[in-house]
Amino acid sequence: MSTQPALPSWITWWQRPFPDANTLLLPGRRPGLVDTGFVGHAEETAAWARAHAGNIDLVVNTHWHSDHVGGNAVLQARGATIAAGAPEAEAITRRDPGCCAAEYLDQPVAPYTADLALDDGQSLRLGDGDWEVVRTPGHTPGHLALWQPDERLLVVGDALSDYDVGWVNLVLDGLDAATTALASLKRMAGLAPRVILPSHGPIPADPATAFDVALRRAQRLVDDPDGAIWYGARRIFAFALMIRGGIPADEVEPYLTARTWLTDAARLLDVAAEALANELVTTMLGSGAIVLRDGRLHAAADHTPVAPEALRVPYPRAWPATEPR
Repeated sequence: MSTQPALPSWITWWQRPFPDANTLLLPGRRPGLVDTGFVGHAEETAAWARAHAGNIDLVVNTHWHSDHVGGNAVLQARGATIAAGAPEAEAITRRDPGCCAAEYLDQPVAPYTADLALDDGQSLRLGDGDWEVVRTPGHTPGHLALWQPDERLLVVGDALSDYDVGWVNLVLDGLDAATTALASLKRMAGLAPRVILPSHGPIPADPATAFDVALRRAQRLVDDPDGAIWYGARRIFAFALMIRGGIPADEVEPYLTARTWLTDAARLLDVAAEALANELVTTMLGSGAIVLRDGRLHAAADHTPVAPEALRVPYPRAWPATEPR
């Protein structure tokens, strides 16, 4: 039976259920944290990091989706520098309304500032080790991986996991986004890492096999754009159910048809938004991805509850202007 690869003693890994991304902590001379989970669990993230490493000096986000940047605001208020891939860091600095795709996806993100824009090949000190930034666009345009060559550790964000690949947004990022994601996977596979550290799920026991599976699945997204759109829609809807504790069954269709991501998907698929919403619910119920319980639709995947008040943060279009730090 395969076992998880050994991790160095100088890193701390926290595998977390949805809606939080897994978190990598690097204690040492420059305590660092990679990804900060969902806003609804920000205080828990900050308390965990402090208990294991003291004050965090640097936070690195693999990308800006809500399950990766939710603790940024809390940690930044306590002195941490926030670093992100250059395209996303620059958009956050400009306060673009589309930041984090928060409004588009209806996934709340507390306001924060990107202090450091990261680009390909840049070296970063995290904890007591040096890591190399590897640009891996596809899941988002600013998505990045982190490579530690001495131990051959690779932080892959949402590019792949032990069971899946990240969804791609063909509307916002263009019809070639799936091809871009596939190229990024090939680049990462070429590093031949000893350990893959994904943002969701367990650490893969066999990195080479994990890449083989991911490359095949990513190729399918390239070959079947309609399938890629459906894949993204299922992931976004399941996440919405997770962070809201489910949605009443009689409110699901109006909720979905009010979402830009769904109406965009319907346009690309050349179907009515109402028809897509109905088919999405029907197919996900049929597959067991969502369940009907006490009059509400819930995501079936394991996830941690979120307090409703945690979702009451402004969309980026209403974030305060950035201030020099």
